[in-house]
Amino acid sequence: MEKNLRVLVVEDDAIIGMDIEHRVKKLGYEVCGVADTAAEALEIASSKKPDIALMDIRLRGEVDGIEAARMLRDQLSVPVIFITAYSDMKMRSRALDIDPLGYIVKPLREVELRKTLEAAEEKVRAG
Repeated sequence: MEKNLRVLVVEDDAIIGMDIEHRVKKLGYEVCGVADTAAEALEIASSKKPDIALMDIRLRGEVDGIEAARMLRDQLSVPVIFITAYSDMKMRSRALDIDPLGYIVKPLREVELRKTLEAAEEKVRAG
């Protein structure tokens, strides 16, 4: 039996972060940490080794979620799914440049989260 996908949640709003964590667990995935800054995300990812990160574009601190996703990918080989309220073309284009496994626009809908996580899990498992 394969282990559950380990998910890192990176979200600047604590209540939304808890909501995403709850939804991910409800879908049967393991949440290995919740971060609200790029530095915290890198720290958790270094120690907990997530399979994937759910990344908000706006984070606390000077480094945004797109750059944090790039660092996770380049330094730790952790792919991301963006979950964001930003849907303007410039931001979306910048986010898609780092080849995420998905891009979900808030408000978060559980069916969309499930489908995106399932597709991402297939890609992660396939290598």
